[in-house]
Amino acid sequence: MAEECHKKFDLIVTIVNKGFAEEVVDASKKAGAEGGTIIHGRGTGIHEVEKIFGIPIEPEKEIVLTLIESSKTDKVLEAISKAIELYKPGKGIAFVLDVKKTVGICHLLNKD
Repeated sequence: MAEECHKKFDLIVTIVNKGFAEEVVDASKKAGAEGGTIIHGRGTGIHEVEKIFGIPIEPEKEIVLTLIESSKTDKVLEAISKAIELYKPGKGIAFVLDVKKTVGICHLLNKD
């Protein structure tokens, strides 16, 4: 059986317009995260209703998944929010999910 880590982790999910994911990763690294995973998607929210010549456009989005030790969550989330200006409409959103178990991340914990 795989080795489980017994520290508590959170998953910060940040959804931003295409081209801003690297800024999210950079801000999170400066605040103590190890990195992130970038996934491409498309938006359908209220700020995504744009048209060109009457044809609706579905803007491309980038989703950044940041697995973070719970003790660092607030600091990293604040850094992301400031870097991307998430407090302004249409800039993106971020939310935190509780992670019950992790496998394959123990090597990060052994650095200390």
